[in-house]
Amino acid sequence: MSKPQTDNSYLADKIALRLNNIPQKEALNICDAFAGKGTIWANIKKKYDGKINITRFDKEAKSEDFSFIGNNVKFLTAMDLKNFDVIDLDAYGLPYEQLKIIFDKNFKGIVFVTFIQTRMGMLPIEFLIDLGYTKKMIEKCPTLFGKKGFEKVTLWLALHGVKKIKCRQHARKNYLAFNL
Repeated sequence: MSKPQTDNSYLADKIALRLNNIPQKEALNICDAFAGKGTIWANIKKKYDGKINITRFDKEAKSEDFSFIGNNVKFLTAMDLKNFDVIDLDAYGLPYEQLKIIFDKNFKGIVFVTFIQTRMGMLPIEFLIDLGYTKKMIEKCPTLFGKKGFEKVTLWLALHGVKKIKCRQHARKNYLAFNL
């Protein structure tokens, strides 16, 4: 029996990954696309020497200080991402659509990604097609294409110009940091 989804599993790792990879600036601008209650960045603010400005998105308001409530794909599509130093995608599953937007808009900065794959975890069909699989192949045996998800994700990121990834892993939970 699998454990239920929980916000901020391995919180210390998520915080350490971010603290070790964000630049020290007088003011740092963050786009937190899956903000939840804001726990990760609230903890980082306590340890960071400069000011941190956070634009927070989530499907529902989980605290009082949200910037945007709704679909982060729509917001990311409409926004000028040049205003941010960091984009944080702490999602369940693979934030494929959000990453596509970031790559399509040629974002320059640091990206944090949480990629969690469940046991039979299907990867998005469009993602697999980007890797060269056909829709017909995927439909014929969908579970086959859920295997080695982490390797597929790192390959896909490399195809989008990501040269170096810093990673912390716990079973099928992968916390990534990279520069664009």
